[in-house]
Amino acid sequence: MSFKIAIIGRPNVGKSTLFNRLVGQKLALVDDLPGVTRDRREGEARLGDLEFTIIDTAGLDEGAKGSLTARMQEQTEAAIAQADVLFFVIDARSGLTPNDRAFADFARKADKPVLLVANKSEGKHGDAGAMEAFALGLGDPIQISAEHGEGMGELYDALRELMPEPVDEDEVEDDEPLTEEEAATRPIRVAIVGRPNAGKSTMINHLLGEERLLTSPEAGTTRDSIAVEINWKGRDFRVFDTAGLRRRSRIEEKLEKLSVADALRAVRFAEVVVMMMDAQNRFEEQDLRIADLIEREGRAVVLAVNKWDLMESKGGGAISNLRRDADHLLPQVKGVPIVAVSGLMGEGIDRLMQAIQDAYALWNRRVSTSSLNRWFEEAVQANPPPAVSGRRLKLNYITQTKARPPSFVLFCSRADAVPQSYLRYLTNSMREAFELPGTPVRITLREKANPFAHKRKRPS
Repeated sequence: MSFKIAIIGRPNVGKSTLFNRLVGQKLALVDDLPGVTRDRREGEARLGDLEFTIIDTAGLDEGAKGSLTARMQEQTEAAIAQADVLFFVIDARSGLTPNDRAFADFARKADKPVLLVANKSEGKHGDAGAMEAFALGLGDPIQISAEHGEGMGELYDALRELMPEPVDEDEVEDDEPLTEEEAATRPIRVAIVGRPNAGKSTMINHLLGEERLLTSPEAGTTRDSIAVEINWKGRDFRVFDTAGLRRRSRIEEKLEKLSVADALRAVRFAEVVVMMMDAQNRFEEQDLRIADLIEREGRAVVLAVNKWDLMESKGGGAISNLRRDADHLLPQVKGVPIVAVSGLMGEGIDRLMQAIQDAYALWNRRVSTSSLNRWFEEAVQANPPPAVSGRRLKLNYITQTKARPPSFVLFCSRADAVPQSYLRYLTNSMREAFELPGTPVRITLREKANPFAHKRKRPS
């Protein structure tokens, strides 16, 4: 089990900036607005030769029982319970506040080693606030600037004393290369995306069996893209909860722009993307835009229609109508798997997880060259390409260049003249022939080299 450190403190003292500094990436959203972080976020961190898991938490603040603020504090308390060491962060420029003093008592009661970190200490601006921090009784404050990377050496020295001795690498045998079977069983990266308040966090909480992610009837509760590890019936998944995606014209605040950008990064990192829709407001314009984005990024797609428990009509006819609407409105992912679920009630979870695994398998599908060209000859004979400017298009052969998603190169005589409508015909025919429903299919045109081009008569 890795050594874990939780970063705690009141809002807007720079906890997420320190988190990003230690993981070496801008994973956590950072803004001048207090309370940006809501869910707890974990990352693999390094400080010099020290390696550990770092947990970013919401700012410790008081709130009424059951409120969003109170549940944010519960998330922080859960992170403290997991941690081996606490980084208690204060703002050295602002000096101590009553909240700092109150939550210093909270940190002491956790009965964990605490390092007092006086952030924003660049230059001499934080000296006075750092001196005040001695009054907290948590030891000598370590003056740093998470934004500028100052004071990391002092933080290293203090942390080094609290961490266990590293294992001698010479005593550890080299890992053997992964077999194909082992590679096939590694965690599937899944991003769950959709419009605000579609029920994404509620669904993940049900998968985990705990209130790991904050949920609220208010849209926009999730801000960061939070990754959680899930094992479902022996198969590992790394699932990313993301902020709701609204139309670009409605995104005004800087914080929401950062949240949306973080969600888009999660889509690009994922292998399978679950697009979640509200059963009572499905296939709205923004849903179609999100599905098109996923297809353009080349990710496997699963449509999850959430809040199905609120639907009056739930029979086979309702599912058939969903399928018909999806094929009509999303022709670029024709045949995409559709699963009716209820994240709150836990309905349809097994079907959803199976659909994710099936979509992942299709996304990795490879087709033999012989089968591919047999299909290609039959498809061209059944519907030859149209003549362009009185000249016949010659399609030579096709081959698969890679999977993830299935990608093919079609060699032909005039690549720029092949109509998009004919490429769509080939794509849909291929989906049907090789059972590739819903997964993105890429066909790239390439002109076959003319072996007689160099023998053409030169003009006199």
